[in-house]
Amino acid sequence: MNQTTAITATPAGWQAALDLHFERSGARTVLAQRRHVGPLQVQRPFYPEGDDTCHVYLLHPPGGVVGGDQLRIGIDVAAGAHALITTPAAGKWYRSAGRVATLDQHLTVAANAMLEWLPQESIVFAGAHVATNTRVELADTAKFLGWELMCLGRPAAAELFTHGVLRQRVEVWRNGAPLWIEGSRLCGGEPVLTAAWGLRGHSVTGTLVCTSAVPQLVTHVREAWATLSGNALVSATQLDSVVVCRYLGDDAEQARACFRAAWAVLRPAVFGKDACPPRIWAT
Repeated sequence: MNQTTAITATPAGWQAALDLHFERSGARTVLAQRRHVGPLQVQRPFYPEGDDTCHVYLLHPPGGVVGGDQLRIGIDVAAGAHALITTPAAGKWYRSAGRVATLDQHLTVAANAMLEWLPQESIVFAGAHVATNTRVELADTAKFLGWELMCLGRPAAAELFTHGVLRQRVEVWRNGAPLWIEGSRLCGGEPVLTAAWGLRGHSVTGTLVCTSAVPQLVTHVREAWATLSGNALVSATQLDSVVVCRYLGDDAEQARACFRAAWAVLRPAVFGKDACPPRIWAT
């Protein structure tokens, strides 16, 4: 069932929500329910690798988020289904006069279901005030791989992140127990952006999390990065039941290449499928 509600605005900013429900129908994963409020939508599903995996592109037609905007995304993948979700372009968080722009994402993956959450990078303009919160809830046999890439400022346009605030929180839970929880607060002009214990003056940062308890995978990820990372700082770490990959550098294209290389290693081992890049990544 698809439902559309008219775009709404308040004095505080745009209010937008998107809820997607995927389920298994025979051998096919289908987008069984879709509901959106305001400027959050999806294109029609794609099946570039067969019926069992549904590729969906999230759209935000305004092209950027301003102070006071409130976005909410809910993804539900039912038992046995497999969804891959990405975006057609980088997200943009514009400078604010003081109001906070928020993004809340709740991703639920049922037993024997799989979710790949692969958005393109987000550009946080100088002066933006942003708060993002992502919570992933997994059933016992669910599988998940997701990443976040953030670009602070626009160095190519001589715009550094000298003012503004970015707050992020990411949680991955399985059966009510935490697998991975991390929060950060980056403020323009503060020492964390330049200190050796912080971002070391770099403007692009990213984290990839994949459910896996196979320690050999991090070795293969590091090997895949050998010719890609250049002067950037990259790491792949095996925790109890998740692989965590990180990027810290100054090149969003390089960051994407590193994470996609890691995905190409992790996907066959964890999801049992070779990497099949969404078509939109080639445009």
